[in-house]
Amino acid sequence: MCIRDSPIGKLPGVGPKTEASLNEHGIHLVRDILTRSERELQTIFGAGWVDMMATARGEDSRSVETEPDDAKSYSQQETFGRDIAEFDEIERIVKRMVDELLPKIREDGKRVRTMTVKVRYPDFTQESHGRSLAGATDLEAPFYPMVAPLLRAAWKKRRPLRLVSVRFSSVEEPAVQMEMFAETEDRRRRLAGVLDRLNQGGRIAVVQHGHQLAKKPERS
Repeated sequence: MCIRDSPIGKLPGVGPKTEASLNEHGIHLVRDILTRSERELQTIFGAGWVDMMATARGEDSRSVETEPDDAKSYSQQETFGRDIAEFDEIERIVKRMVDELLPKIREDGKRVRTMTVKVRYPDFTQESHGRSLAGATDLEAPFYPMVAPLLRAAWKKRRPLRLVSVRFSSVEEPAVQMEMFAETEDRRRRLAGVLDRLNQGGRIAVVQHGHQLAKKPERS
């Protein structure tokens, strides 16, 4: 399918709430943006209208968000019902997404090496920053220390945010472990699997990490 014939929600950074808002303006497909005047686009998108027009024309280097059967990455995003400016709150949200993505990676029998954090401002401009581990893993612990540095690197403008996302890439099949501490990592992996099963069960209280105890912001 041509990008211009895709639903507007397939554009990078357009979450469910934004998509619903654009639908109210009569924008249902990507190509609907091309029929609007500059004044209309400025009213709808603000200062980010130029980037949105370029993306609708297929000039943006980022790909339309799709979910291929053989996924090369794992990602999740949250669009906020209100703009958020508190670093600690955004950091907790990112760590929650790490907690929600790694069980999926373990379930698929994969490991990942690269983590990327992306932020989007209310004017639709966005920035991202990524970092890779020395070796691929399917455990949360190695990624937790990366959250704050990646968030600071991506959130350069330090203005309130409308969206944040996490993506794990450099997906690998698990290799045979020969390292000295392989047994310790295997124990951690078994424990992570137990926690995954507990969190999926309806009869047992959900096991939470410390950063999960804070109240979640309103999401669209």
